[in-house]
Amino acid sequence: MKIYRLHKKQNLPISVDLAWDFLSDPKNLKTITPEYMGFNILSGADRPMFAGQIIQYIVTPVLGIKTKWVTEITHVVNKQYFVDEQRFGPYALWHHKHFIKKIDGGIEMEDIIDYKIPFGILGQLVHPFLVKPKLEEIFNYRTKKLEELFGKY
Repeated sequence: MKIYRLHKKQNLPISVDLAWDFLSDPKNLKTITPEYMGFNILSGADRPMFAGQIIQYIVTPVLGIKTKWVTEITHVVNKQYFVDEQRFGPYALWHHKHFIKKIDGGIEMEDIIDYKIPFGILGQLVHPFLVKPKLEEIFNYRTKKLEELFGKY
């Protein structure tokens, strides 16, 4: 069983309060997701983030195939971090930690995603040329979009 990790850090010239207000609001995920992903929240984003919150989305990650994705917010420490875990969706495992910390002149945002591809050895074979590049592309888009919204550090 191969578990992969994607680790990204980004500094932004904003306050912890502004970063938290934006990043912990599930409705803002659509803003920082590439449009071709067809990201649409179906339910669960109608109140501020809390542990136990279930959020249902539709995404179109590859080949125009619509996929339902259900995540649970499992941990929340106000203005420090939150964790979302996939309960149903395209991955065999998805565990995404979001950290925010104050630094001189702004914040450091850190994402650590541990994930497993379904389909055993076949999933492992397609990971390096399909899944990993797609995740990198999505998070690179997110980096650029956050810089457009909040400025470069």
